[in-house]
Amino acid sequence: MRFTPELRRLDWLVARPIAHRGLHDKAEGVLENTAAAFAEAVDHGYAIECDLQLSRDGEAMIFHDDTLERLTDATGPVIARPASELQKVAFKNSPARMQTLAEMLDQVAGRATLVIEIKSLWNGDNRLADRALSVLETYEGPCALMSFDPDIIAHVRERSPLTVRGIVADRTTDAYYAHLPLERRLELRSLSHADRTRPHFVSFCAAELPFEPVTRLRAAGLPIISWTIRTREQARHARRYSDQITFEGFAA
Repeated sequence: MRFTPELRRLDWLVARPIAHRGLHDKAEGVLENTAAAFAEAVDHGYAIECDLQLSRDGEAMIFHDDTLERLTDATGPVIARPASELQKVAFKNSPARMQTLAEMLDQVAGRATLVIEIKSLWNGDNRLADRALSVLETYEGPCALMSFDPDIIAHVRERSPLTVRGIVADRTTDAYYAHLPLERRLELRSLSHADRTRPHFVSFCAAELPFEPVTRLRAAGLPIISWTIRTREQARHARRYSDQITFEGFAA
């Protein structure tokens, strides 16, 4: 979907609470990032956040983790298997199967706003972003791409400047960032990459708000989405500093 004139204002992006990885409930057998979770989000009128991982043969797969073992009966990296094999992997205690991005788009069919995170291995590989843009080329529903990795978003901007794009961020204190050079971590923390990524929005860790770089961008007109909200008390805090919440585990 392109950033057409009627969508130049991003009110549509923050109009509804965003169901984190779909409206999932493991206790009810509805797993994250599956067709059932997306169906529940659509039925309840929520927007949908979901994640993309790259298959060995270059397909965009709907899955959060880099590896398979947390949610499925398989092990090892997602990227080590072709899409046809990933679609046959059994999820734990569920009949769900992994979808491609194209399948997920066919399912949602414009009935909910999609906020799609491109996962990164921080290795400069843009194949997943390219595949996502290719699949989204003819999609007519409201959607946006985002990533923690500013290099990916800079690539999206260069290849498809009218596609709505955002940065996912926090204060970079987590051990997740330990493998990155200090200069890179400082860029992520300060959001100083904004001159080259030119994000249309920021998705920021709610527990770390307020945060001056985010406050500054919001004052400049960028919508701020906060994540991940799991209680109404957290939601009240997040809504003071952001324009919409990404939530799970309760009715937002």
